[in-house]
Amino acid sequence: MIIRRAFYHWQFIAAGALPLWLLVGSAIFGSGAWAVLGIFFGAVLIGLGLLLVALVIYARKDVRETRALSYADVGVLTLWHALIIAIPFSTDAAGWLSVLVIIGGLGVFWFVVWELFDAARRRVLAMVDLVEQQANGQSAPSSSSSTAPHPLPNRPRPHETKTAPIFGRSAKPEVIVIEEKRDRT
Repeated sequence: MIIRRAFYHWQFIAAGALPLWLLVGSAIFGSGAWAVLGIFFGAVLIGLGLLLVALVIYARKDVRETRALSYADVGVLTLWHALIIAIPFSTDAAGWLSVLVIIGGLGVFWFVVWELFDAARRRVLAMVDLVEQQANGQSAPSSSSSTAPHPLPNRPRPHETKTAPIFGRSAKPEVIVIEEKRDRT
């Protein structure tokens, strides 16, 4: 949990620190002036990409509540950040590492977008289950008794039969009879 929480805070620091490392590291390890100028523009784009990924991760409610990333987030961010950190160390392979950083950044972005939609889907399914339970007159499940972090939809067991859902009407409709009186004059 400590690593996941550390990466929660690191992702926002990394949006500024890693592009700065690219500039300082490339100047220290012997890149030419034109290479440093090219790295400057690349560092700005990488910084924006890091910030965008951090904001998409922050958009997930479970991340905001726990202030910790998932282990999958930690894994992909570690790989991407390691590639960014490695660029200034090897001036010969900087071109290939730059391509890997770009491909890795695109992969990380789509991974966190998928995780955002997956978390939203799970929350919507839980809400639909809750609405269905309340509509059927069942009490709402208590959140403290659930041990699973993400509730799964209720599935019928093989020995149980499930009735077809009736949308908008109960099985026995209520009937209101209005008698009309007519004057016989």
